[in-house]
Amino acid sequence: MKNSSVLPADGRIDDGAAGERGAASPLASARLLFRLENVPFCRWHTKARVIMGSATFFDAFDALSLAFVLPVLVGLWHLSPAQVGLLIAAGYLGQVIGALLFGWVGERYGRVPAISTAVGVMSVMSIACAFAGNYEVLFLLRLLQGIGVGGEVPVAATYINELSQAKGRGRFFVLYELIFPLGLLAAAQVGAFIVPRYGWEYLFLVGGIPGVLILLFMMRLPESPRWLVGKGRLHDAERVIRQVEAATPKRSLDEQRDAEQIEKRVSGLADGITRQNKASWKELFSVVYRPRTLVVWVLWASSYFVANGINNWLPTLYKTVYHLPLQEALRMASLSNVLSVCAVLVCALFVDRIGRRRWAIGSFIVCGVLLGTLAFLGAESAWSVMLLGSSAYAVMGTTTVLLYLYTPEIYPTRMRAIGTGLATSWLRAASATAPAAVGFVLSGYGIATVFGMFAAMTVIGLIAARQMIETANRSLEEISP
Repeated sequence: MKNSSVLPADGRIDDGAAGERGAASPLASARLLFRLENVPFCRWHTKARVIMGSATFFDAFDALSLAFVLPVLVGLWHLSPAQVGLLIAAGYLGQVIGALLFGWVGERYGRVPAISTAVGVMSVMSIACAFAGNYEVLFLLRLLQGIGVGGEVPVAATYINELSQAKGRGRFFVLYELIFPLGLLAAAQVGAFIVPRYGWEYLFLVGGIPGVLILLFMMRLPESPRWLVGKGRLHDAERVIRQVEAATPKRSLDEQRDAEQIEKRVSGLADGITRQNKASWKELFSVVYRPRTLVVWVLWASSYFVANGINNWLPTLYKTVYHLPLQEALRMASLSNVLSVCAVLVCALFVDRIGRRRWAIGSFIVCGVLLGTLAFLGAESAWSVMLLGSSAYAVMGTTTVLLYLYTPEIYPTRMRAIGTGLATSWLRAASATAPAAVGFVLSGYGIATVFGMFAAMTVIGLIAARQMIETANRSLEEISP
């Protein structure tokens, strides 16, 4: 670089830096990205995290709500284990569609419009579920609701990742993702209280109505500056970045004191931008990204097969296999989500220090040992399931949250939403398959074999985790050329 100043004196981009949308100077784009990276986490980031986190909270609430009404519906509608599994699977099948559809929308039209539309679909369908009068109608509504649920989380994860700077991104993001297990916990606690007292319909209303209100705040969020830069909309990106800079006087690097280091960073970003091409799903299978894509697909499928297979079936298992009273069954099932919140909080505090790869490897090992022990002991009592099964779920829950951090990190901005959406479709497919598999295995082979099946899946996840690349404390542009 031969510029006398790394950043313009007034902080503005040159008028010639960007013309038509999609055409922008790599150097001007790099300057904007550096300015975004150079602002430490502040109240502006926190506000965006809170609003987006509120939507993610009710996404999790809606995803788990069915599990806590099923013990009632099994008796009310005389459902078989196979029907229970298919009803759980319906929501996840919809989520596969939503993850792919809204991943594309987020790449084409922006992160905020995609997330807002997904939240609207999710919330309206949750309210509609409260008025389902039979199995077939609820199956259809959960399928439609799943489209919104599946679209919100991956694009939201992409959005929060793109607002974050390299240093401390893991902690910042996982603390945001902590809202997801909190949403699961809320669904469990509220479900255990409301369903026995007021009826199953009210749980769907509690999950749907607040989502409509949150939508009003979400639509006012600024667009991702990285997405705007990627589309050549530098003036729009600068307006957002100026808001970030105005929120705090602090900077990671001082322009005068660290001029040489800043110039090197900007030059590196510009070189990376120059190499970027137009987004295409085919690039996910290029020489650089094919290994990353296959690894995260296996990680998403294996971790969520275990986590959602356990979490969605626990209330029904306590009620039908161990014959516990409804309220006690729901209360015991909710413990797994309490433990999960605690485990994810620990993950947030240490994931940048330990690293994504080592954390995932440890999670699969510990979870596999717990589930294998439970299967070996025969899962003879509800208490053994509560202690070992709930602990295994909590440990695996840290990896399911970690993947929302890791997956957007390994793809460039031009295909981050597409890559994340496609990867999360594997969690939906696994989450749809797991409940149906549990119903089949439970009927034919017994409860111990169910937990043996989950333990075997952790071995597959462990093999994939060993192939992860480390992304901690590296800028997104550095990780993904």
